[in-house]
Amino acid sequence: MTFAARLPVDQVLTKEQLASVRDRPTWRGVWMIAHAWVVIAAAIALVAIFPNPLTFVLAVMIIGSRQLGLGILMHEGAHGCLSPDHDTNDRLSQWLCAYPIFAETRAYRRYHLKHHKRTQQADDPDLVLSAPFPITAKSYRRKFLRDLFGQTGYSQRKAQVLNALGDPAAPWSERLATFRERLGKQVLVNAALFALLAACGVWWAYPLLWLLPLVTWYMVVTRVRNIAEHAVVPDHDDPLRNTRTTKANWLERAFVAPYFVNYHLEHHLLYYVPCYNLPAVHAMLEANGLKARMEVQPDYRAVMRMATAKPASEDRPGALVNNARRLRAGARVDSDNAAAGF
Repeated sequence: MTFAARLPVDQVLTKEQLASVRDRPTWRGVWMIAHAWVVIAAAIALVAIFPNPLTFVLAVMIIGSRQLGLGILMHEGAHGCLSPDHDTNDRLSQWLCAYPIFAETRAYRRYHLKHHKRTQQADDPDLVLSAPFPITAKSYRRKFLRDLFGQTGYSQRKAQVLNALGDPAAPWSERLATFRERLGKQVLVNAALFALLAACGVWWAYPLLWLLPLVTWYMVVTRVRNIAEHAVVPDHDDPLRNTRTTKANWLERAFVAPYFVNYHLEHHLLYYVPCYNLPAVHAMLEANGLKARMEVQPDYRAVMRMATAKPASEDRPGALVNNARRLRAGARVDSDNAAAGF
C-alpha cells in the first residue's frame, strides 16, 4: 500500500488563512443544493413553455450539468462540507444529491477517501480514470460519441442494476431484498420525482429531461472533468503537481465545472474546506509563493489538448478499454461509485 505524499497545512497556509476558509455553515450547503434544483426546474419549465428542438437540447445539457453538480455536492457531503452537523450533512447529501442520481454517499465516501490517501499511486482506486492518457483525438471522439448517445450511461446503469440484484443464482425474494438494500432509496426518490413532475402536468419530463440527460450529457461532462483533474499531470508524487486546477470561464462553470469543482488541486490539499472557499484558497496559495509549483491550466481546452496529444498513428480502437478493465479489476473499486470519480 502506497500513500500519496502530503504537504503539512502550515507549509501552504497560515493559521489565520486556514481559519478563514474552514467554516461550513449549513445555509451555504442548502443554498447550493437549492440552486442546483432551481436551475433544473427552470430548464424543465423552458421546454414546457417553449417546446422546440433547440430548447430541448439546451435543457438536456443544462440538466446533465446540474446532475453533475448534484454529484459534486454529494462529494461535498462525503467530505462533511455541507453542514458542520454530521447527520444533517449526510441527510442533505443522500436525499437531495446522491439518491436522485442513483448514487449513495456513504459507499462513495469509503471509496473516495482511498483516492485521497493514495492519489496517483499504483493502488489509487481512481487511477483507472487517468492512467490511459494521453490518448489520440480519434480515441476521444469515440468515447465522446459513446457518452453523448447513451452507450456509456446505459452500460453503467445496467451494471449497477445487475449488481444491485445480487447473485443470479439466489432466489428472487433474496435478490429483491438485496435490490431494496442497495438501490431502494434511489428508486424511491426517483419515483417521488416522477410523481412531482406528473402532478405539475409534465410527466414526460422524467424520462426525457431527467433520465436522458443522466445517461448522455452527464456522462460527457463527467469524463471531461475526470480528465482535467488527474490525467497527464506532471508528477505523480508531488501533491502540488499530481492534481490539477483548471481555470474556468462562465460557460465552463455552467456546463463542465459547477460548484467550484475545477479547483481540484486546492481540494486535495485541504479536502475539509468547502468548495465555495476553494477560490480563496487558490489566491492564498499564490500569495504564499506556491504559484510556480502548482499544476494549473488556463482552461479545459488546454487540458483536452494535452490529454489527446497521442499521435493518430498510435490509435488502437479497443486497447484502452481492455487496459482500463484490467486496471479496474486490480484496483478493486466500488463499481457503483467509481464512475463518478469525484
